[in-house]
Amino acid sequence: MNVVYDLIVVLHLLGMAALVGGWFASLRGFTALEVMVNGARAQIVTGLVLVGLAESVHSLDKHLNHAAVGVKLVVALAAVACLEIARARARRGEDPKTLVTAGGALGALNVLVAALWL
Repeated sequence: MNVVYDLIVVLHLLGMAALVGGWFASLRGFTALEVMVNGARAQIVTGLVLVGLAESVHSLDKHLNHAAVGVKLVVALAAVACLEIARARARRGEDPKTLVTAGGALGALNVLVAALWL
């Protein structure tokens, strides 16, 4: 079960890389909104799977800080909301730059919460 857990951690990190990397690319003028949206979605799905595995599989011997996990979930949902709205606005021809910046900054905040609090 450790291998499965570790593979999901890798997918979680790839989602983070897509979100934050897409944000940095968008700051340089590239369009990376779809990559950011998919990365943010992957972060939520894999994060929920990781928490579920950590809580239910005792052989993993994981002890979670539920307050930090809750903060990370709320920040991730806010990032996805910003990016989904930005994507809808971009499809209508409006400028999504502010929401893309907010979504990317929330993704970076989530990295800080994970590194400094968990």
